[in-house]
Amino acid sequence: MSPIPRPHAAPLLALVLLAACAPPQTVSREAHGPEATPPLAEHLDDGTCQARDLRPAIYEHVMGEVQVVQAEIAEDGTVIRPPIYRKAPVPRLVRERAEITFEAPCPEDMTPEFISSVQRALAARGYFSGNVSGRMDAPTSAAVRRYQSERGLESAQLSLETARALGLVAVELPES
Repeated sequence: MSPIPRPHAAPLLALVLLAACAPPQTVSREAHGPEATPPLAEHLDDGTCQARDLRPAIYEHVMGEVQVVQAEIAEDGTVIRPPIYRKAPVPRLVRERAEITFEAPCPEDMTPEFISSVQRALAARGYFSGNVSGRMDAPTSAAVRRYQSERGLESAQLSLETARALGLVAVELPES
């Protein structure tokens, strides 16, 4: 039996091959413009600044039962055939998604000099190994996240508490 001739197969194959050779496209927040990137911190009425971040939900897979065949039920409500289940991994919610807020350095304080100091302070503690650039780039954000996560704040946005712990912001002493 010979294959059925397909007159449009060659151009379609060429199109698929060209698409496969194209460089992959990456999508980032910056690609969507400044309105897609939330501000690092917003000013509050008391003169401080507050950052917001999303804490993602965490799921784990546990063994459970998944229905593979639905029950067959007669019009009078009697079960003609019960449902059929099989064991399979099913997701279980460990922690719900939440929005977290915390005190943060104000945007005008996040100068290249300040960010360079953050990078050097994190490098001195073994959390940052990139080049000191003065920009809050991906390696810097990842280092901030690692440092803060170990201290109970799961965010890549720098908190004021972290800046104080790194010795970059003055610590307010109680009046005596």
